Amino acid sequence: MKTQGLLQRIFKLQEHGTTVRTEVIAGFTTFLTMVYIVFVNPQILGAAGMDTQAVFVTTCLIAAFGSILMGLIANLPVALAPAMGLNAFFAFVVVGAMGYSWQIGMGAIFWGALGLLILTLLRVRYWMIANIPLCLRTGITAGIGLFIAMMGLKNAGIIVPNAETLVAVGNLTSHSVLLGALGFFIIAILASRNIHAAVLVSIVVTTSIGLALGDVRFTGFFAPPPSISAVVGAVDIKGAFNIGMAGVIFSFMLVNLFDSSGTLIGVTDKAGLTDEKGTFPRMKQALYVDSISSVTGALAGTSSVTAYIESSSGVAIGGRTGLMAVITGLLFLLAIFLSPLAAMVPGYAAAGALIYVGVLMTASLSRVRWDDLTEAVPAFVTAAMMPFSFSITEGIALGFIAYCVMKLGTGRWREISPCVVVVALLFTLKIAFIDAH
Repeated sequence: MKTQGLLQRIFKLQEHGTTVRTEVIAGFTTFLTMVYIVFVNPQILGAAGMDTQAVFVTTCLIAAFGSILMGLIANLPVALAPAMGLNAFFAFVVVGAMGYSWQIGMGAIFWGALGLLILTLLRVRYWMIANIPLCLRTGITAGIGLFIAMMGLKNAGIIVPNAETLVAVGNLTSHSVLLGALGFFIIAILASRNIHAAVLVSIVVTTSIGLALGDVRFTGFFAPPPSISAVVGAVDIKGAFNIGMAGVIFSFMLVNLFDSSGTLIGVTDKAGLTDEKGTFPRMKQALYVDSISSVTGALAGTSSVTAYIESSSGVAIGGRTGLMAVITGLLFLLAIFLSPLAAMVPGYAAAGALIYVGVLMTASLSRVRWDDLTEAVPAFVTAAMMPFSFSITEGIALGFIAYCVMKLGTGRWREISPCVVVVALLFTLKIAFIDAH
């Protein structure tokens, strides 16, 4: 009873119309919906040459750190973890396509996260959120979704490189393709039936089938946490601080800004905490927490940290306070002992989750005013160029430039905010003086 009284005072449970039991159940539910990240993130960062077992531990640790901090400091029912999308950008573009070492790439994530923290402290973050038009924000979200989906299709072998057509359909009878597709449809069907742990169920089912087919080797359920020395302390912060990385750093910062801010507004709105302007209690504290978590995540050797929309699953069953987030964080700490299970998950088992995330993120395109070409063209350019150029940075850059060109060309230059002008000019200078050389 003393413990319940303490929790009542810390999290103001009665004021929010909830109980300890409800918050604990909501925390468990949220954990089950987002625990897939501890299996998927090591696979993605492993493609960049990082130690997957070490990344598994750092993913658990940073998800626990961010979620618990959000619960205690901001008292909001929002859990945090390494961001999907930015981890793929880091692994497949910055390291894979651009050729940087993962240490330098992680240093770029650090500088982007630090920039986001500075913008938050100076309150510039609020100004940017309010002044970057909806068509560009939705284009960025959808473009990242298409990029993630393409990675999922590639990892499952559903699409393969082709010299004549760029890409082609892979061997549709292979284990990888069949189980990757099965995993995706399991998620989609279960999610449509409001089963919150759809992604986790999909990973378990496809991994189990892979085990029966001999693709996977079972090594146990529990083990002491693997060492994290292979990634912690290896981030090259100094090496990433150069003009050639400016576009990458800015992209990490900008995407994280909209991703996390949008999710915070969405989850708190579902919890009934936002007002008509989209603001919510302790918004400043929440933005500080997610910025600090991102900086810490980069130093720990994992991708940028963001608020997870999966938190809404806990909110849906009554979670209203930071106690829900704290419970989710504590469960991530316990997950550290499940490293043998994480090592079992094959690439195709995680592919379905990547494709499904793509579906969710591209849905934002429905908010674009397609009957207004000055809005539709920038949104399309931003979204399409991310997968087609294999670069989130180029998609953002060309989208901002296209917005200015369309508004200027149609005489609607007054609709261009100073924020958009500054960003478009910076990207134009980058293309002219950095990319050209």
